[in-house]
Amino acid sequence: MKRRSVDSDGQEGAIVGLAEALLGLRGVDEVCAFLEDLCTPAELEAMTDRWRVVPLLVEGVPYREIHDRTQVSVTTIGRVARTLERGAGGYAAAISSRHVPARTE
Repeated sequence: MKRRSVDSDGQEGAIVGLAEALLGLRGVDEVCAFLEDLCTPAELEAMTDRWRVVPLLVEGVPYREIHDRTQVSVTTIGRVARTLERGAGGYAAAISSRHVPARTE
């Protein structure tokens, strides 16, 4: 994805504004409508693919099995796994709000 030149404060403020818009929505139907208006079909597919593999990664399912179950590329699965380990913690926060058991190692 091509990035525009935006100072870090401007980008951070834009992300905060988007987060606030999401928090202001009531219910799944409103969130789905907002996402459909905000994103292209390809962007929604990419985001839903990533989200579909998160619970499987947390459960410790092997990449190849996740691919077989979801048809999400192994490359995408690996990227999501790295983000789960080293990201900002968003996936973990979202998963914990769904009460999905964490992987034990």
